[in-house]
Amino acid sequence: MPGIIEFDTERLRLRQWQASDRAPFAALNADPAVMAFFPSLLTRAESDAMADRCASLITQRGWGFWAVELRRSGEFIGFVGLHQPSAELPFAPCVEVGWRLAAAHWGQGFASEAARGAIHVGFHELGLDEIVSFTTLANHRSRAVMQRLGMRACGHFEHPHVSHESGLRLHCLYRLAKARAAGGS
Repeated sequence: MPGIIEFDTERLRLRQWQASDRAPFAALNADPAVMAFFPSLLTRAESDAMADRCASLITQRGWGFWAVELRRSGEFIGFVGLHQPSAELPFAPCVEVGWRLAAAHWGQGFASEAARGAIHVGFHELGLDEIVSFTTLANHRSRAVMQRLGMRACGHFEHPHVSHESGLRLHCLYRLAKARAAGGS
């Protein structure tokens, strides 16, 4: 079993999940603002199952979607990290960087800060050559984070796990190569 990777950024701690994360995670997964670009809100049981999957993958691999807390207070604010999508995506296999933060913590640079740390782990500790990210076309906030991370827009695709009726099926793909992240071209 690999060791579990946890790390700090200037203001955040990215760590393994704890039982105390479940209630605030369920609250953000039930928030219509947070979940606006997902097919549905999550029930408490669905949210707990997702937290369990995230924790299990970190235990198995040493990395994943880490729980994020504020260093100054220890408050859980969501997750940020790396993930191997199980969906049959047109660009798979891949590792994505992703995030989901409580709305009260938006607009403070936390997603970018934590994602930069996760990308550093991916390139320098895991030896990845590329990291991707994707979201529905209308999710301008997440797309702005991807751009701040230096990721390049690389087209669109239909997400196979999103129904046509939802209006969220068409996604945009962003890519970041290790050479580009290190300052290459």
